[in-house]
Amino acid sequence: MKVGIGLPNTVPARDGTTVLDWARRAEAAGLSTLAVLDRLRYDSVDPFIALTAAGAVTERIKLATMIAIGPLRPAGVLAKQAQSVHEVSGGRFTLGLGIGARHDDYEAAGVDPSTRGATLSSQLAHLRGSEMDILVGGSSGSALARMARYADGYAHGGGPPRAFASAATKARAAWYDHGRTGDPALWGQGYLAVSDPDRGRDYLSDYYAFTGPFADKIAAGALTSVRAIKDYIRGYADAGCDELILFPTTLDVADIDRLAEAL
Repeated sequence: MKVGIGLPNTVPARDGTTVLDWARRAEAAGLSTLAVLDRLRYDSVDPFIALTAAGAVTERIKLATMIAIGPLRPAGVLAKQAQSVHEVSGGRFTLGLGIGARHDDYEAAGVDPSTRGATLSSQLAHLRGSEMDILVGGSSGSALARMARYADGYAHGGGPPRAFASAATKARAAWYDHGRTGDPALWGQGYLAVSDPDRGRDYLSDYYAFTGPFADKIAAGALTSVRAIKDYIRGYADAGCDELILFPTTLDVADIDRLAEAL
């Protein structure tokens, strides 16, 4: 299993060098991928711009959206953004897409959220056959069907290894039901909060506030020690994960070192 790290593009109080510093440090640590989250109505950097900046100061490490909310963008714009990142990074980009769950993002984009599923399917059909690898996220039957029909793999939304294992079983079943050969790429994710656990949990509670009380459960699942990181990585590897992305919850680059130590 490969292990990558997220860029802090959705962690508030960044400055202009934060993304660049994280990208350089992650590549030096030998991590596999730099990934980004996507929000519109939140203190964040656009995912495609963040990855373009990261790609400009790195040479080896791969880049990924984990995930970008496809329907917030017109199909042509999405394709152009994704292909541009892929091109300027020398073919290092994986495009992860989903419909997102926050209606305020759709309101800000002026897009009807009730059409988001059909819109994403149309976008994936438009992107099919592109040079970059494509992942689809989501837990519904419709999301898994889109993944199996159009994509190269599945992006899980996070949680303990047992939750990933259950989702991976469903993803493989959808893949085979659609007559696909081989196996889908299976990506997982989690959150790092070693350097400042309290601040990290506060960020997660705020970021996922739209889920209500479930936000506290997400925050409680943050990895706050090297031992917790090791156990999480081992659990995901045993569950058949191909690539695990651990996202930062603070701006402290020391968490990159803690992840490298765990590996």
